Amino acid sequence: MPYFETTDGTRLAYEDYGTGEPIVFLSSWVLNADMWEYQVPYFLDHGYRCVLPDRRGHGRSDRPGTGYDADTRADDVAALLEHLDLRGVTLVAHSAGGGEAARYLSRHGEDRVARVAFLSATLPFLKLTEDNPEGLPAELSEASVAQWRRDRPKWFADRAQGYFATHLGNDVSPALVDNEIRRCLSASPVATIAVWRATFDTDFRPDLAGITIPVLIVHGAADQSAVITMTGHRTAKLVPHATYREYPTAGHGLYVTHADQLNADLLEFAESRQ
Repeated sequence: MPYFETTDGTRLAYEDYGTGEPIVFLSSWVLNADMWEYQVPYFLDHGYRCVLPDRRGHGRSDRPGTGYDADTRADDVAALLEHLDLRGVTLVAHSAGGGEAARYLSRHGEDRVARVAFLSATLPFLKLTEDNPEGLPAELSEASVAQWRRDRPKWFADRAQGYFATHLGNDVSPALVDNEIRRCLSASPVATIAVWRATFDTDFRPDLAGITIPVLIVHGAADQSAVITMTGHRTAKLVPHATYREYPTAGHGLYVTHADQLNADLLEFAESRQ
């Protein structure tokens, strides 16, 4: 597996497959490159190059004690694109990866990126503040942190069925659910909390408002992790030129349960020449 070094000396892992136009997949909070196993073969078959980094504290990357804020993680994305000299990139970002993509574009510009897709993204701003009345109280965030410090595996296990919205008939095997929980638990406990807090506390509204390249927003109506009225709907209003796709029966794990539909939508978007 190849690695690259960030500006603060952190060594990050990535996977690189294929040769065509590049798609860079930015993973969800606590997940890593392996989450994209239902997307990568599809896009390789369609002639794309797929690049999948493991963010710091996740997967096979270093586990430093610092650097989990939005700016540093966006700079990590920039370091990868510069390391591989990628241009004409389609950024595909899930959940907390959406914040990394948005912050990358505002800090480093759009020269290397042709388009960006936000999947189940935890955007634009999760925290309740005076000018963000749609947000959640900080006490709720810290209650989750307290549960992770007490019994992190139970927290993920309790939410696994809702993550895939199995109550709506999405067919996900117990083995697959268990595998995804193991992937979530593979992230550093320090990174788990630090990335969560940074995602919750960071206001990405100015980042989104400045995007001029084509944008695709995909969100599940049954998303319990990033409730659509707080995230997907608001993001679409902030980026009025975006293409918006709402999956009525999808939860947060739509990259698994709705992989065929998602892959087709992403391919159409990647092939667009707006």
